[in-house]
Amino acid sequence: MQTYHFTIAEDDEEMRVDKWLFGCIDSLSRSYIQKLIKDNQLSVNEKSVKASYVVRVGDSIDITVPDAIKPDIKPENIPLNVLYEDDSVLVINKPKGMVVHPAAGHTSGTLVNALLYYCKDSLSGINGVMRPGIVHRIDKDTTGSLIVCKNDVAHTNIARQLKEHSITRKYIAIVHGVIKDDEGVINAPIGRSSTDRKKMAVQTTGGKEAITHFRVIERFKDFTYVECILETGRTHQIRVHMNHIGHPLLGDDVYAPGRKCRFAHLEGQTLHAMVLGFCHPVNGDYIETVAPIPAYFQRLLEILPKS
Repeated sequence: MQTYHFTIAEDDEEMRVDKWLFGCIDSLSRSYIQKLIKDNQLSVNEKSVKASYVVRVGDSIDITVPDAIKPDIKPENIPLNVLYEDDSVLVINKPKGMVVHPAAGHTSGTLVNALLYYCKDSLSGINGVMRPGIVHRIDKDTTGSLIVCKNDVAHTNIARQLKEHSITRKYIAIVHGVIKDDEGVINAPIGRSSTDRKKMAVQTTGGKEAITHFRVIERFKDFTYVECILETGRTHQIRVHMNHIGHPLLGDDVYAPGRKCRFAHLEGQTLHAMVLGFCHPVNGDYIETVAPIPAYFQRLLEILPKS
């Protein structure tokens, strides 16, 4: 348990207490600060207040942060392909078939199980749960770069960069059909499908902003090898957007069921998170990692018939 004490100075701008604390404590998310306030862990001038309370000069603020709860997830000694690591973050090259976080049907063998073993006590405790800092995910059958945060400061900082769309995320993919344009931008909101709750879909109303930039790398007889750069990061964004323009990902059994490739047996979509770039959460240096093209993907590029 840790208690923070602050006194509002004359030059402090008047604002909501939750927003003010968020700017003062790098290790806490604003949503967690709001939860602490709701749980009566905050006092201003020795009195409980709401998150909407506006701080004033001379206010004495105390907020107590309980120790993070350990998750009921078993650490497992699963080999990890580490692309970068220091005391704050690490970047993992996730293999095909590995689920990021335990869920129904996947309680073991996940990236989190592996990270709990690998990181030991170096875990973030954002929102009160001790965990390896999973701030973004990639699908089970998508391979490539995934950033993990080892402490709360790193977690909050990287989450901010994701929210501001300042993290570089470049993917490579093989899609059905031959794309005529050399490059393009898909700007189409994405939301939960109204007909299948397991799928996402482009929405005319109510979806969240989703922008994908694509560039053709090579054209084959019936397929196109493309680079996709995420400006936003919605669930299944590249898979949904490429399907939306008539070029679903090769091997995608969710968004292109029945569309197979006679040249290869595939398990899931041909999508690889190749480049990940971000500003280091402590020193601000720009770090960029490149996950090598997986063997199955490289083999496809060698055997697909040319135009």
